[in-house]
Amino acid sequence: MQSEKVTIERNADTKRYYDDACGTAHGLELIGERWALLVLRELMLGPRRFSELKADLPGISANVLSQRLTELEERGLAIRRRLPPPASAQVYEATEWGLEAEPIVQVLGRWAARSKRHDPTLPISGVSILLSFRTMLDPATSRDIDATIGFRFGDMDYVARLRDGTIAVARGDTGGCDVVFTAAPSALAAVVYGGAPLDSIGIDGDMTLAKRFTTLFPLPPKVA
Repeated sequence: MQSEKVTIERNADTKRYYDDACGTAHGLELIGERWALLVLRELMLGPRRFSELKADLPGISANVLSQRLTELEERGLAIRRRLPPPASAQVYEATEWGLEAEPIVQVLGRWAARSKRHDPTLPISGVSILLSFRTMLDPATSRDIDATIGFRFGDMDYVARLRDGTIAVARGDTGGCDVVFTAAPSALAAVVYGGAPLDSIGIDGDMTLAKRFTTLFPLPPKVA
């Protein structure tokens, strides 16, 4: 009966299955569809409106985004809820299980950054670059820093706590941060990963800390 139930559920789902008991195969069934992992990535730092997701994933159509969100909900990786008044907006957020996929995003990102075909000049979202900081942070060179770093990406504010060689990031008020970066995510990426000058972005607060912060995220070497 269990086998029959699984067959019925799979017939109801038009997505491809691998018929492979390996957990990796099932992982691809959950988030291997085009755009699925990137949509889940955008939910890693808190709830997002549909319009925000669409803006930060410029290559996705509204129809495909709607499909991926529905699938993530059906698979237990995301939920949809309505914010209380006065906002009363519908948002999507990752479930606790969905948030457990962050290490997958990190390992895949670090591994793929070694490719010579990786193009760091392409658009990047605010969530994506902040997750990249969590991925690329060098614990050895940052262990002695205890500071709060603010990021203003348009109307989206985030606060990072850098402490003991780790960095935690969440949505929050940047007031009171030791330093605040104000820039488009791609411009901040150009400074941190591309060597663009600091004066190409807005910085408020401790300039010495700001300069040091941009040196804490070495990229892995390219493959030969």
